[in-house]
Amino acid sequence: MTTQYKIYPYRWAVLAVFMFVNITIQILWISYAPITGPAAAFYGVDDLQIGLLSMSFMIAFIPLSIPVSWVIDTYGFRLAVSIGSVMMGVFGIMRGMAGADYTMVLWSTIGIAAAQPFLLNAWTKVPANWFALEERATAVGLVTLASLVGTALGMVLTPILMESLSIPTIQLYYGVIAAATAILFVLVSRETPPTPPCPPGKEVRALMLDGLKNALTVKAFWFGLAVSFIGLGIFNGVTTWIENIIRPRGFTPTDAGTLGALMIVGGVIGAVVIPALSDKYHKRQLFLFISFIGAIPGLIGLTFATSGTLLFISAFVLGFFLTSAMPVIMQYTAEVTHPTPEGTSNGLIQLFGQASVVFVFFMEALKNSDGSFTPALVTASALLVLSILFISQMKDTKELVENK
Repeated sequence: MTTQYKIYPYRWAVLAVFMFVNITIQILWISYAPITGPAAAFYGVDDLQIGLLSMSFMIAFIPLSIPVSWVIDTYGFRLAVSIGSVMMGVFGIMRGMAGADYTMVLWSTIGIAAAQPFLLNAWTKVPANWFALEERATAVGLVTLASLVGTALGMVLTPILMESLSIPTIQLYYGVIAAATAILFVLVSRETPPTPPCPPGKEVRALMLDGLKNALTVKAFWFGLAVSFIGLGIFNGVTTWIENIIRPRGFTPTDAGTLGALMIVGGVIGAVVIPALSDKYHKRQLFLFISFIGAIPGLIGLTFATSGTLLFISAFVLGFFLTSAMPVIMQYTAEVTHPTPEGTSNGLIQLFGQASVVFVFFMEALKNSDGSFTPALVTASALLVLSILFISQMKDTKELVENK
């Protein structure tokens, strides 16, 4: 008897609530970056300690990624994401209630950071359970879009809200929003549709340990890990130090918020356009080339621009190309490592991406005596060139070509 498969409209509701929790976690992650200087003064600490609030998300991700991937692949994304969402809401509210106590803010932030892998490592699992194969890169792109929207909101709203609210009050508002989105996800999400969204066999995945072993034997997967490490390292480094990067050139925290927002807006558009084109033309490698080559002039402009117009245009270009590559990489690695579970391949990609926290520290260490991040940003440009060499080894899968 042939197993029936069907695409359900409810997949969009599941994807929507998943996108909401990803928006919220990104707001909580980035909200201190555009106000690094004022926040350091408020808590009585230095810039690096404020940067640590963002970096703790990447640091916590490293030991938690593989165990969380096991939870996702063993018990399903709905339970895992629900756990992460509730943690996000609870610790988000605690951070807002910590007042001017930096130590409590840091511990609450670590709690939020521990929730993040439950959300990030399910990016390909949700599309795999609900969407057809030819829609999955687009679905991952929409989740990436949600993540970018959250980052943009945190960048833009925080400096604006600071004009009338205290930092703890702002964080408390963010925490309440996080709790609300957690409740929404628990109520609306479902693990799987009544029947699979793809032909028999396409939904079957190996056990997590067997899948992990399989993924690590695929040469193209290792190149995907390297490209993710570089791409997310640059993105996380620029967003973490956004105010510090432009401060020596005379720009303000509000400019930093605008710059970050334009970078994210570019990323939002890119995360919709590039993965959709990748799905339409059944090509992954080509669009990864386009993304990383296109990101180079944007990063160079961000490094050297002294006029606001050129700086903002460069940020938009960098965001459009750099962030649009991530959903394509995630879907590519899920395809090339089949039958490795999506939670496992996605988790490893996210793990290498978050391990790029070393590059965030590296950027701080490389800055000039006047506070300029130029040496670090030039190094980042060279790493983009290296990524293009890695992508040349990432051939499209046979199945993808045959579906064309």
